[in-house]
Amino acid sequence: MPGTILLYTAMVASLGSIIAYFLSGANGAPLVRPARIGILAAGAAVIAASGILLTAILSHDFSYSYVFGYSSRSLPLHFLLSSFYAGQEGSFLFWTLCSVILSFILLASVKDKQSEAPVMIVFLATQLFLLVLLSAKSPFESIWNAFPGQLAPGQLPQDGKGLNPLLQNFWMVIHPPVLFLGFAFTAIPFSFAVAGLWKKNYSQWIVNALPWTIAAAVLLGLGIMLGAYWAYGILGWGGYWGWDPVENSSLIPWLLLMALLHTMLIQLRTQKLPRTNFGLAIMSFVLVVYSTFLTRSGVLGDSSVHSFTDPGSIVYGLLIAFVVLFTVLGFGFLLLRNKELSNAGKPMNYLSREFVLFAGSFLLLLVAAVVFFGTNVPLVSKVRVEPSFYDNTTLPFAAVMTLFIGLSLMIRWGTDEYKIVAEKSLKAFLFGALLTAVAAVAFGITGIPAILLIFASSFTVAVNLEVAFMTMQGNWRMMGGKVAHIGLGLFFLGVIFNGLLKEKKTFSLPQNTTVDVFDHRATFTGYRSVEGQKTAFDIKVEKGGESFVLSPLMFETESSGLMRTPDLHSYLTRDFYVSPVSMEENSSHQTTIGETVALVKGKSGALAGATVRFVQFEMDTHTMASPTGSTVGTVLEITKGKNTEKVVPAISYDASGVPKYTVAASKLLGSNLQLLDMHIGTAGDESQITIGLAAEAGTKRASDTLIIEASVHPYIGLLWIGSVLMFLGMIIAYARRKNEETLLAV
Repeated sequence: MPGTILLYTAMVASLGSIIAYFLSGANGAPLVRPARIGILAAGAAVIAASGILLTAILSHDFSYSYVFGYSSRSLPLHFLLSSFYAGQEGSFLFWTLCSVILSFILLASVKDKQSEAPVMIVFLATQLFLLVLLSAKSPFESIWNAFPGQLAPGQLPQDGKGLNPLLQNFWMVIHPPVLFLGFAFTAIPFSFAVAGLWKKNYSQWIVNALPWTIAAAVLLGLGIMLGAYWAYGILGWGGYWGWDPVENSSLIPWLLLMALLHTMLIQLRTQKLPRTNFGLAIMSFVLVVYSTFLTRSGVLGDSSVHSFTDPGSIVYGLLIAFVVLFTVLGFGFLLLRNKELSNAGKPMNYLSREFVLFAGSFLLLLVAAVVFFGTNVPLVSKVRVEPSFYDNTTLPFAAVMTLFIGLSLMIRWGTDEYKIVAEKSLKAFLFGALLTAVAAVAFGITGIPAILLIFASSFTVAVNLEVAFMTMQGNWRMMGGKVAHIGLGLFFLGVIFNGLLKEKKTFSLPQNTTVDVFDHRATFTGYRSVEGQKTAFDIKVEKGGESFVLSPLMFETESSGLMRTPDLHSYLTRDFYVSPVSMEENSSHQTTIGETVALVKGKSGALAGATVRFVQFEMDTHTMASPTGSTVGTVLEITKGKNTEKVVPAISYDASGVPKYTVAASKLLGSNLQLLDMHIGTAGDESQITIGLAAEAGTKRASDTLIIEASVHPYIGLLWIGSVLMFLGMIIAYARRKNEETLLAV
């Protein structure tokens, strides 16, 4: 297929460009031009291949197995676009697309500089890795190859399987692309680091790589937080973070990138930590490749809700091979240059900004190590580590690290005096102590790690606010770090307050009955079908004169079974959050008129002056088209005088298991019959039903009881506001460092 040919073309062009750049070091500049042409050719081929796949999705060309597997005619445009990266093959292609676009930008940045050839060689090697994966896991496989013998030559399915209902959400359009773009960006600091080791450029690479590192940290972190909000507000997890192994696999390289940012600043200012920076830049990308292995190889299929299924032995082997390859490439060079990187300068003074920043970065690495350990336990023991393990081990590290972030702005580079540092920190210290005391008394918080994190976060917010206020009158680009650290402090305050003060409880809501749910009054008013196979449960909520309706959802998916989408209402200081658990039929509240009768299969009973005989269950004419729903009809024979008629009331179960009762009109009875209860007998057990006279013709539902899980999330807004400020501050820092790179790069 044309798409496959284009991907192989990109692979050849990338490899040719690598060879041309490598030979240009020995044979001079003439080979640089072909190398650049190879980059453009590879990029053009990948862009064209992406266009072919996107066109196939939008035109519903089900001759492609990938299009059949992840799209359908009923999907709206934005979800069709999401289908591009919904599966493994498409996500690899999207990552490659991000990589080739970055290759154009990176080439423009290093063009005609001494670093061009080595940097582009390494970066193109990472791009070639993705193209090799695509050769083994291609989105352009034909449907006849994917399903041999199931379709006649030239025959195509009428429709595709469609996007998993769980993924049919606005955040699917945003979260994965941002995350994959972050993955692609991590290859650039890695390329600068390996190129620096290769060409013995131990300091200038920091200037060039720092803005790219900030961009990678922003995009990867933003992708993670968008996923956290998606999980909190849409997926029904009841929280924003579940310490899922696949979540963790993206978090770990981000933690290393954050540590790298701070140790890079130390080297820029003091020329210390060159080995540390090389090691962190290498490891952050290696861990991105490793995270791809964890996510895409299927090894976490039993312990992660995110993990893809087994992609096949070839892809499994390639992912392992690439983890080993990039590890050996990066750390092999680092080991080779180890002696030359020995720091000849004086050791750090304990009371210096560089030491405090290094200590904070080291704590970030400890957090990453703990998360890495917990994430990989299922690979050995097949047992998933409980979230409490991560909470208990990382919280003390986070508290001390946050305290160091605040202290770093109060301490000068080089060395300082304890008395001066104490005087400058006094106001922030008192603010942190006061807020901690108020929180401890008002909320009853007593745990030492929690109290320490509240103090450290409050202290850091106060310090950075004070310094930011003094900086506002100068260069606004100097505000980046302060804004980001204020955001971090608010983020941790949101984490600790929400984690300790959150309330969660299960409630039963009989239909049209008001129930106290925490300090709210909730009334389940009914349910309805939305978006095809989803069921929305309408709950009227009242509090303090305010009234609103929450409509959580339940629906069935082939891959994940019964799924639940919560709904929430946000106040200034908390969220009120409702997630459906199940529906329970309450037959005592069913709507009927007059008589009811219980019938055994094959026998008769009296109803409204007539004889009603339960003939049989009917499964054929009443079977629903949806594979996740079912309808059972009950054939009734009604005799009154000399007249006889046949009626078939039915009961339907939709995708969420909610019963729906369909009445049948009876001319002889002058009313409508409704099926109220049903028991399908087995071996020695008789089948029975209960029927009654329905209120009116049409569809009737029994009065049901909705089981919900309600929770209150105090101060969760601090977490989201803090996240926004963190990334805003990092973007400001990027603008500053990008300007410095332009001025200082040689």
